[in-house]
Amino acid sequence: MNSSTLEKIKAMKFSGMLRAFQASMETRQNEKLTADEFIAYLVDQEWEYRQNKKISASLQRARFRYPASLEDVKFTPSRNLDKNQLIRLTDCSFLDKKENVIITGPTGVGKSYLASAIGHQACSLGYKVIYFNTIKLFTKLKMSKADATYQKEIRKIERQDLLILDDFGLQPLDNMSRLALLEIIEDRHGKKSTIITSQLPVSSWYELFEEKTIADAILDRIVHTSHRIELKGESMRKKLN
Repeated sequence: MNSSTLEKIKAMKFSGMLRAFQASMETRQNEKLTADEFIAYLVDQEWEYRQNKKISASLQRARFRYPASLEDVKFTPSRNLDKNQLIRLTDCSFLDKKENVIITGPTGVGKSYLASAIGHQACSLGYKVIYFNTIKLFTKLKMSKADATYQKEIRKIERQDLLILDDFGLQPLDNMSRLALLEIIEDRHGKKSTIITSQLPVSSWYELFEEKTIADAILDRIVHTSHRIELKGESMRKKLN
C-alpha cells in the first residue's frame, strides 16, 4: 500500500511530500503521529519544499553579483552603517511603499554587497528582483536596439519589484543611455522600487547628464523617494588581503 501511495505522490510531482513520506517510513515517525498530525506534517513539508524551490529560482533569475547575506553585514563604527536603518529595510516594506534606496561610498566599502544582501532578502520574501551592473545594462540595451528586442528588455525590467543598479556613475551617460535610464525610471516611478549604488555622492550625479532637463526628470524621481545610506571607511577588500 505504501509503495502504491509513493508512486501516486511521485506522479503528482509532490516532491517535498514524497521525501517526507519516505523519511517517515524509514524512521517510523508516522507511527508517533495521529492521522491529522501526519497529514499536516506532509503538507508542511511540501509547502516548505515549494517555497524553497521558488526562492532558489528567484535568486537565480536575479543574477546577483554576490551570494550576499544580511547576517554577514558588518556594523563597525567606521562604516557609518546604521543597524536600525538596515533592519527597517530588511522587512522590505519599502518595496510595498514603492520607495528607492541609494547606497553611496568609496570603492570597496561594501556597497554592492549590501545592495545584494537586501536583494536576497527581498527574494526570500517572494519579491521579484533583478541585478545589473549599470554599464553592462546600458551596453545590453544598446545591443537590444540592434536586434529589435529593446522593448522586451525594458518590459522585463519594468515587471521586477526591485531593480538593483550597481556602480552607477562610473562614466558619463551618452544620449542612448540617458534616454534608456529615463524610460526605466519613469516606468518604475511610484510603481516599483530601485536600489542604486554609486561611488559618487548624490550631489555629483547631476554632472553625469549632458541634458539638464533629463537630469532633473531622472533625479527628481529617484532621489526624493529614497532611503540614503552613505558608507565610509577603508576598502574591505584591502582589509581581507
